Amino acid sequence: MKRFTLFSVFSALFLALTFAQAAEYMVDKAHSHVEFKVKHMMISNVTGEFKDFSAVIDFDDKAKKLTKLEGTVIVDSIDTGIEKRDNHLRSDDFFAAAKYPKMTFVMTGLSDDSVTGNLTIRGITKKVTFDLDFGGVATDPWGNERMGFELSGKLNRKDYGLMWNKALETGGVLVGDTVKMTIAIEAIKKK
Repeated sequence: MKRFTLFSVFSALFLALTFAQAAEYMVDKAHSHVEFKVKHMMISNVTGEFKDFSAVIDFDDKAKKLTKLEGTVIVDSIDTGIEKRDNHLRSDDFFAAAKYPKMTFVMTGLSDDSVTGNLTIRGITKKVTFDLDFGGVATDPWGNERMGFELSGKLNRKDYGLMWNKALETGGVLVGDTVKMTIAIEAIKKK
């Protein structure tokens, strides 16, 4: 009984010290982006981005690793450069932005080269793993500590209820199922 109690105290102390090392960072949106790419007519790609996004980021300065990453994307901010297409993507055929205004990602695991977490789109949550490219830490000319990283990966849009498509006379479909995602973040340490 005593051994369990001492172990619990030491474990709690170790966890408290570990999290005390982490500092909160805020996204620098001028140097960050959330982009996607999907096949069109099976012969080319359509690219786009979400312009409105935010994240809660905790970063362990000593270990140089993320300890918390929770991101939110505002679906209505989708921009492919074509208003008619963007409105279609906001509709019930795709994102149903009026009913599901946000997409979220919550990190559940981290390795040297990947981040795993729960991605929610259209109210459907799936576990996903993104490749992680950690850019490093630097101090800007104004004395702010910055860190940067990029997440990249693929997901199947149909796993999240984005089912709309049209068959092509020549075979195949209008919109590919695989969506390539790139999330590049530069963040500033809060003072």
